[in-house]
Amino acid sequence: MKNTLLITATLAALTLVGCKDETISGFADRKAVWKLLEIDRKPFDADATISFPKPGLINGQAPCNTYSSEQKAPYPWFEIGPIAATRMACEDMDAESNYFTALTQMRQVETSGDMLIMSNEAGRQMVFLAQR
Repeated sequence: MKNTLLITATLAALTLVGCKDETISGFADRKAVWKLLEIDRKPFDADATISFPKPGLINGQAPCNTYSSEQKAPYPWFEIGPIAATRMACEDMDAESNYFTALTQMRQVETSGDMLIMSNEAGRQMVFLAQR
């Protein structure tokens, strides 16, 4: 009985050690900063970025403020928690609001080379380009 428990515990530990990062950071370049090019097939005229520095975390620069959030779903799904952002005002507050609204509505993410595309079931889409 002790041998069976020891073998089971050892196999469980080896399984956990071999687990792969299933978040977007496991599939996208963690060092890349992704610059937003468009929302819903329209150019985004302000500056906004997103990055995936470690499993389960996103951060970036919105048009006015830096932000971070938890990425709660495994790749290729995308679901973020509440967004924590600094509270600076600027001329691009409307663009920032549009950015955060779109970002919280995204449900799927895929990467292909230097492009990252987020989308949802309603047809909304965000397109980013890697800045290295």
